[in-house]
Amino acid sequence: MNEESVIKEVLASKKNIAVVGISNKQERDSFRVAKYLTEHGFNVIPVNPAMEMWEGIKCYPDLLSASKDHKIQVVDIFRKSEAVVPVVEEAIKVKPDVVWMQLGVENTEGRRLAEGNSIKVIMNKCIMEEHKKMNVGVA
Repeated sequence: MNEESVIKEVLASKKNIAVVGISNKQERDSFRVAKYLTEHGFNVIPVNPAMEMWEGIKCYPDLLSASKDHKIQVVDIFRKSEAVVPVVEEAIKVKPDVVWMQLGVENTEGRRLAEGNSIKVIMNKCIMEEHKKMNVGVA
């Protein structure tokens, strides 16, 4: 399955998205993207150890905590590229379908780790921009 068809499938069928590195600052990409996702029918699961709430939604310190309350289908990573591997290692424990590294985030070791554990990977792409481009029609 090529990356474009993986993106299409993710955006059409995966609704539970853990946003790792989410911010309360409206000017940050992680805030804008998460807000867009919530407005387009996705269930955003905020993950940031420095926050308790994001836009009225419980924020989790890590993926393991979030996975106790949610079935995480996509782990959307808003962290520096060098911080990806620990996120992927934790993601493997919660078994998402996809690890999505946002635009500007690339880590080949993280990709290899995820794919080696049967997790699809999208790297260096913005989930919001891909959704807009494909116009998948999510309610």
